[in-house]
Amino acid sequence: MSKNLTELLGTDSIPKLLVKQALPASIGILVMSLNILIDTIFVGQWIGSNAIAAINVVLPVSFFIAALGMSIGVGGASIISRALGEKKHSKAETTFGNQITLTFLLTITVVVFGLTFVDPLIVLFGGKGSLFSLAKTYYVIVLYGVPVLAFCMMANNTIRAEGKPKNAMYAMLLPSVSNLLLDYVFINIFDWGMMGAAWATTLSYGVCALYIVYFFLSKKSSLHPSWSSFKLKSALIKEISSLGSVTLARQAMVSITVLLVNNILFSFGGESSIAVYAIISRMLMFATFPILGITQGFLPIAGYNFGAQNVQRVRKVINISIRYSVILATTIFLFIFFFAEHIPGIFSKDSVVATETPLALRYVFAALPIIGVQLIGAAYFQAIGKALPALLLTLSRQGLFFIPLLFILPNFYGVMGVWMAFPVADVFSTLMTAYFLNRAVIKQLVK
Repeated sequence: MSKNLTELLGTDSIPKLLVKQALPASIGILVMSLNILIDTIFVGQWIGSNAIAAINVVLPVSFFIAALGMSIGVGGASIISRALGEKKHSKAETTFGNQITLTFLLTITVVVFGLTFVDPLIVLFGGKGSLFSLAKTYYVIVLYGVPVLAFCMMANNTIRAEGKPKNAMYAMLLPSVSNLLLDYVFINIFDWGMMGAAWATTLSYGVCALYIVYFFLSKKSSLHPSWSSFKLKSALIKEISSLGSVTLARQAMVSITVLLVNNILFSFGGESSIAVYAIISRMLMFATFPILGITQGFLPIAGYNFGAQNVQRVRKVINISIRYSVILATTIFLFIFFFAEHIPGIFSKDSVVATETPLALRYVFAALPIIGVQLIGAAYFQAIGKALPALLLTLSRQGLFFIPLLFILPNFYGVMGVWMAFPVADVFSTLMTAYFLNRAVIKQLVK
């Protein structure tokens, strides 16, 4: 039965298939984003706006380690999707076993490093002044659970590569709900403050891992790697690393970007500006959930059909994915634009934060309607196993455009220059991606 479901990637109607793949992914991302959003609201209302800023200081470190798992998951998922499309089931299982081994080896090593250099890392990421002690409390506890989060991020991509988007969604729903419940208990009832927020987050990772282990041990999964599958194979590791480097580079660049933004905002606006950025970044996670869901749904469909040489279906899924993402992103942009004044009060009672946030939101979200082109374009190269163009297109937004703008615009416009850098970088990176995607479609998808 599970193999038949996987084979539907090559036969089912593209619009129907994309909705079937993207909807669970979107719901999963939505719930995870709501979890982060509500978590931020709890922290802001029950602890204070500095606590929101402190969590934003820690996130780049934990996100980078979690991104190791995500990159291994995405890289392996590309191999698994194509292997299943080519009827090479043994290769798919061996790839999954290698993914698990590689995830824990890398993330545990990085966590040891992160715990060894706690104080300088927190300061480096913007945890200065009154933010330091709050950030340190959160950082240490959350870091203990990050290898488990990395495993969850890796396995979630593998589940989706099997063509099981509903189970991937469940894996994201369970920790989100448990985190919110634990937040209420630890912060509001036990009054543990930042320590409570950190433990709620860490324990929720364990809930996710338990479900994923259950999924792969049950008959729900078609992947049941043998013990020999866990032995690392250099050829597979090279391919996983090559394809996964796209996701890892993107997340690493995000971490570097947050580091720079935190420090620049602290210099020009202090702790309150970092709190504004924390609110905006949560809103970005929340608002982009349908576009990210479409991208996640797009990957296994494009990868499977490319492996099966169904080039017309690949062209069709590219066009439909971009069309859907533009429509949804435009709707979200209009909502943010007209309701920007009402958003900051949900997170914080700080009057400075309430004053700065609305205009910043409008600037940051200005280019949202076109962002789907950039995401789908980079995802296409990743899905077909072309790591280098996927990597370059992924890095173009932050590395080629955003970071240089971040060093230039604030010198002329102060804090507002930071917010202006977001849409300008989005426009340039989207134009670049559109050019390379169009050229690749003309060359590769003609039959």
